[in-house]
Amino acid sequence: MTDAITLSQANPAIVSANAPGGTERERLAEAARQFEAIFVRQMLAAADKTDFGGDDVFGSSGEETFREMRDARFAELASGTGALGLAATIEAQLARFVGPGES
Repeated sequence: MTDAITLSQANPAIVSANAPGGTERERLAEAARQFEAIFVRQMLAAADKTDFGGDDVFGSSGEETFREMRDARFAELASGTGALGLAATIEAQLARFVGPGES
């Protein structure tokens, strides 16, 4: 069986410096939520690049910036509400590696 790890042992680049305090389990839940937001943002960005052969009416760089902002906000909302359930699944899978005194 694998040894329990703590988030403090993880790569500092991965564990955000401004991560909320609290137990290892709370920080794990926040990291899982943030991962879900990044994943959703990447899915939306890939969908936006799809070309159906139509002419862009606006097609400016401002519209692209707006799309990126919209996608980022949607991803944050989706991960915050747990609508997709990815964060909960990731947290449940990784929680078994958190030491028994840390939950």
